[in-house]
This record gives sequence, structure tokens and C-alpha cells, in this order.
Amino acid sequence: MALERFAPFFILILLAACNTAGNVDPDGDPYAPGFSKEEGVDGLLVGHRLMEAGEYELALKAYLRAGAKYGLNVDVLSALGSANLRLGRLGQSEKLLRQATEEDPTFVPAWNNLGVVLMETDQIGEASRVFKTAYALDSGESDSIRENLRLALAKIENPGYAEQNKNKFELVRRGSSSYLLLQTPNEN
Repeated sequence: MALERFAPFFILILLAACNTAGNVDPDGDPYAPGFSKEEGVDGLLVGHRLMEAGEYELALKAYLRAGAKYGLNVDVLSALGSANLRLGRLGQSEKLLRQATEEDPTFVPAWNNLGVVLMETDQIGEASRVFKTAYALDSGESDSIRENLRLALAKIENPGYAEQNKNKFELVRRGSSSYLLLQTPNEN
């Protein structure tokens, strides 16, 4: 009976606790720092995080939203190509990555990822030329690009090499414009 008497008081306390006025920043913006209702969340950033999480289909959708916002610039084209590569859509990936290299012939991740697609589709000669371009543009700083080039050249010299040493390439987005390619040997 005593609880029934205080019920309205408890309801007021609960409603006060739900009030968001105390959670607004000093400028009056209820959104997370760096984001506003007008800007929304950057589709490229969301897509990169989804790629890292292995959610390639969702990443592709985020990249498409970024394309609608920014247009099909080199970042969006390269991101779309990489997502399609991870989804096994090699034809679409190749087309998008070629567009990215035409848009910006100095964009290393697009060249490198195009080389991976070409290796996957057994276009080894062109893949080695593409990896050489990526390696030159990168000034030889990336070990993963150097390793990709080495594998492509080894496969040209000895076509059976790839069958003996099959590798799976993984693309991992690092920062705003670079990809780290990890290779993992297949388990026998």
C-alpha cells in the first residue's frame, strides 16, 4: 500500500532519467562529435569498417551510398572493386578497378587490387605488369605489393609454382587510402 502511494513519484523520477537534455553537448548538438544530422555518417568510413569486419555485402551497400554522395571518384571506385573482389564477383571488380586506375593513374591500392583480380582470373602476364606499376608508384615501400609481384613473376617462370603454393589473398583497409594485403597459405 505504501508503494502505491509513491508510484507517481517513481514515475516522475523515471521520466526525468529518460530526459536527453542532460546528454546534449554544450553546443546543443545531440549527435556524436564529428557528425551532424545534415552530414550523416561517411559511407566510405562505414564501408571500410564493414570490410574489416568481413561484412562485404553491407560494405558494398555503404560504398554505393558514398558513391551517391561523392560521385564515382577513385576512392569509391576502388572500394567498390575491393568489395566485389571479396564477394567473388571478379568481373565486376576488374571493371571497377580499371575505372579507378583510369580516374587516378597514381592510386596504388586500385593498381594492387586490380593485380589481385588478374591473378585470380589467371591473367598472370598482365597481373605482373599491374603489380610492377603498383610497386613503382609505391616506391617499393609495401612488402605486400613486393610479395604479390614476386608471386606473379614466379608463376610466369614456373606455371606449376602456383599449384604447389596456392595462396589466398586478403584485402584489409588501413587508413584512408591504403590496403594491406595479407596472404595466407591454404591448409592441406
